[in-house]
Amino acid sequence: MGSTSAENDGKGVGRRDLIKRSAALGLISVPTMSFLSACASGGGDDQEKAEAGEKTAENPLAVNESAGMEFVLFDGGFGKEYAEDAVELYEKAFPKAKVKFSATQKIQSTLQPRFNGGNPPDLVDNSGAEQMDMGVLVGKKQLADLTPLLDAPSYDDPNKKVRDTLRPGIVEMGQFDGDPVWILYYAYTVYGNWYSQKALDSLDAEYPQTWDEMLAVCEKAKKKGMAGWTYAGKYPYYIPFSMSPMIAKVGGAEVLKAIDNLEPNAWKHPAVKTVFEAWYELYKKGYILKGTPGLDHIQSQTAWAKGDALFLPNGSWVENESAKVIPADFGLTVSAPPGIDDNDKMPFGTIWASGGEPFIVPVKAANGAGGMEQLRIMLSEASSKNFTSKVKSLSAYNGGTDGIELTPGLKAGVAALELAGDNVVNPRMQDWYVQLQKEKIGVSCLGEMMAGRLTPAETIKKIQGYADEAAKDSSIKHYKHQ
Repeated sequence: MGSTSAENDGKGVGRRDLIKRSAALGLISVPTMSFLSACASGGGDDQEKAEAGEKTAENPLAVNESAGMEFVLFDGGFGKEYAEDAVELYEKAFPKAKVKFSATQKIQSTLQPRFNGGNPPDLVDNSGAEQMDMGVLVGKKQLADLTPLLDAPSYDDPNKKVRDTLRPGIVEMGQFDGDPVWILYYAYTVYGNWYSQKALDSLDAEYPQTWDEMLAVCEKAKKKGMAGWTYAGKYPYYIPFSMSPMIAKVGGAEVLKAIDNLEPNAWKHPAVKTVFEAWYELYKKGYILKGTPGLDHIQSQTAWAKGDALFLPNGSWVENESAKVIPADFGLTVSAPPGIDDNDKMPFGTIWASGGEPFIVPVKAANGAGGMEQLRIMLSEASSKNFTSKVKSLSAYNGGTDGIELTPGLKAGVAALELAGDNVVNPRMQDWYVQLQKEKIGVSCLGEMMAGRLTPAETIKKIQGYADEAAKDSSIKHYKHQ
């Protein structure tokens, strides 16, 4: 995510990382909630904190100029070069400081023991399939409040606070119960249906706006030997990148909020039933690429890039993550999901877009001020431009695209956001209840339904049961939309 990305997750979930972002590249499943809760309970001897440095105009967070700083990045769809470049800027600002930088896909298994032992790094990109459960970390008070960073002067303009340079929604995404802000989502991910405009043109088809039109396009593709859809079958929590905004389009954004709030019978809303039944038709009519349930995110993206399937639910990290396999004339495009018909509650264009790549500063970090300063550097215009040009994604910095030739996917994402206008939804399940979203709803339910092993009715019943269990579980901290 990741990367909210699912594996960017962002993808963005990350991946980006949405997958998100960010959210999208981890290669093993997330541990169970009970294990995460136990892991996050603390223990061990806390490491010694670095003394504060001198607070100046150039050093507004009073970073100790000679203290070491450790930065652990999720090694996902965005790669690590953008972060390494930002580390160089930190080292130039603090030449006496030794920076330890590393990148891994195994965030949880590598770092949770260090959180327990009281010796976590100073800055963490907590993304991917092995993302540490954000709700647990916040509930167990293991994260530092990032308000000092947000209220610090921005890197480029001392008259502007960092918070005033961010895209809409970024600050709110880092909150769980109002103030304070625990997470800084660095990427800005557009989720939706990704496809090749060239392939769509070859079918003499327009992008579908209703589900009947979607089925017709898939039938055209099938007759030409192309599947309508593929997805990360091993990580089916990518499916909501398209399915969730479709539920909002059909039933209204309040349906997603009720789901996030773990309200009784939220999953039994008619809009959920309608959308699940629509997606199930893709399976029944043979529009899913054969073997998809056994594919991981890279395999499904590669098959899609080769032209084996037309549509792929994903986040905007997919352009960078699949750069080596997407043909030059592919015409990479993203669109919001179709609706059902004219009775939908929201207009065509309703899309999911939100912050991806969640960066956190552990409360027991030895040099938390250094971790926040590294983020302040990353939120400069230069670092943002570097990120956008290198990884083909927007950043949390509200700007940073002037003078950059936008790639096809990035252009398409910006166009999709313009079409959506105010009709942008941001489901919070993937960062409030990671294990519920990924393992139970994603793998145990949606993955099984799309493989034909559960009917939509059975899937809804099973998901509602899991949601009810989570709502009643006193060991889980619960969150609600404000």
